[in-house]
Parts: sequence; C-alpha cells; structure tokens
Amino acid sequence: MLAPGLVHRFVAATRDPDPGLAEPALLIAAIAYPTLDMAAYVARLDALGGEAARRVAGASPDGLDVPPHVDPLAFARITALNEYLFVEERFAGNDTEYDDPRNSFLNDVLDRRTGIPITLALVYIEVARRAGVLVEGVNFPGHFLVRHRGTPGTRYSRDLLIDAHHRGALLSEQMCRELLARQAGDGAVWDPHLLARAGKPQIVARMLLNLKRAYVRLYSFQQARDITELLLAIDPSAVTELRDRGLLAYHLSDFASALRDLESYLQMSRGLEMDEEQRDEQARIWEHVKTLRKRVASFN
Repeated sequence: MLAPGLVHRFVAATRDPDPGLAEPALLIAAIAYPTLDMAAYVARLDALGGEAARRVAGASPDGLDVPPHVDPLAFARITALNEYLFVEERFAGNDTEYDDPRNSFLNDVLDRRTGIPITLALVYIEVARRAGVLVEGVNFPGHFLVRHRGTPGTRYSRDLLIDAHHRGALLSEQMCRELLARQAGDGAVWDPHLLARAGKPQIVARMLLNLKRAYVRLYSFQQARDITELLLAIDPSAVTELRDRGLLAYHLSDFASALRDLESYLQMSRGLEMDEEQRDEQARIWEHVKTLRKRVASFN
C-alpha cells in the first residue's frame, strides 16, 4: 500500500497553483524508488535550465529559416533550446522500449536521456521555464506535444508546436492531422480543440495513465493498483479508475476490496449515458460482483 504521507504530498503538489511539474513527477517515481533523492533531480533540472538560459540569451534569428507569421526572436530561442536539449544533451524518444515503465519516471528520463512524449515534454517545459521561455503542454491524443504561443492580433500570431519525442521537431497543423490519423485511425475527426492547453493536473493524470497501462501490460498488477490509487486521489470522481482499481484487486485476490470498488463503480455509473460497448462492460462487472459476493460471503 502507498504511504499516506506520499499520497498527501502528491495531491498537494498536483493541485498547487505553482506551474512546476518536477515535484509531482518525482513523487510518482518515488513509488518505484523509495529512497529517491528528489532534490538531486530538481538540481539537475536547475543545471539544465541554467545552461539553457545562457544559450537562449545569445540566440539570434540571423541565418535561420523562420516560418511565416512566427516571431523571429522566439523562433531563434526555441531553436537554441532544441539544439541544447536534443543535440548536445541528446534527449530522444525511446521507440525501441516504449512500454518500459522507466520512461515514465522523471529520474530515469534524466539519467538515461530517453523517455516517451509526455515525460520528454515535461523535461522540455521545466527546462524552458528555467530558461525564461514560455511553453505549455498540449494534450494531443496519443502523442503529447509542447507549444510556444504566438501573439494574437499581430503579424507574429502563429504558434510553434514542438514534438519533444522527436528531438524538438516543429509540427504544422497538417502534420498534426496526419499524426492524429496514425494514433487514432483514419476515422478520427480533426478538431482544433485537440490542441488545447494541458494544465498541471491533466499532465500529471496522463503520466499516471501511461504508467498504469505499462504496468498492466507487464502483469504488474500491484504496481498498477498503486498508480490507480494516485489517479483516484487527485480525482475521486473518476469512475473508470474506481472500476480499474476493483479489477486489479480482483487479479490480486483481494476480493473484499474488489467487491467494494466494483459495487461503488456500479452505483456511481448508474444513470450515466453509455454506448453499447460500455453497457456490455457494465454487464460484465455485474457478473464479477455476483461472483465476488459469493466468495466474500464464504469467508465470513
């Protein structure tokens, strides 16, 4: 079971209005690394940010092919940041071991210089913030992105969309449409809202969901259950997480906990609008509950 103190710190860090992402990310990592020296990794980010600030301060658009409607100085600063992180520091996406849980732990990403889109985006955001470059997360389906906003109402209104997983590649809207088709299938419908800003709670929740899926693929059900505990701690109304925690407890033969969570899930989801697949899923949960009631009764 997770230590209550860690859960409390994690919830407080996630809900803190300060934009810093390092503390909640390192608290996630502390589940796998109980003796993790969090301060040392914050210092690592500070060092990266300090060096990035020096590169950004000296950036010039001279000789750069600046895209139309993009602020030349902003483009130069993003280019300098990209060269520092992805060329000199050699951060890169881990395509060969994408499902490795270490890709979701900030300490491992900093040590190994590799990760998945959201953790590399987190490093990018944290280093950029320390370097005085304003960027934000973009909760794009299947592939987290980073954005440097243009200035609306001026000739420099175009945003820069940055793919930290692919060494800071800059994406056009057409490239995002193609990325959506690869991630969600040709039937996916484009909507500009897919490029909405992701705040701290959304970023942290997405990190947890990625890690939970990685653990489930490895049949590491106890670890997946721990991550689900954190998801419910930051959003107690997340009925799908309540369902998943119950199913994970079932796999771990913790039948009393499984019954409690699955019964609560059925009660909380009652009256919600569902498609056919969701109704089938709910029917399967009812069957689990019937079986669990018999098992738990036999223990009394």
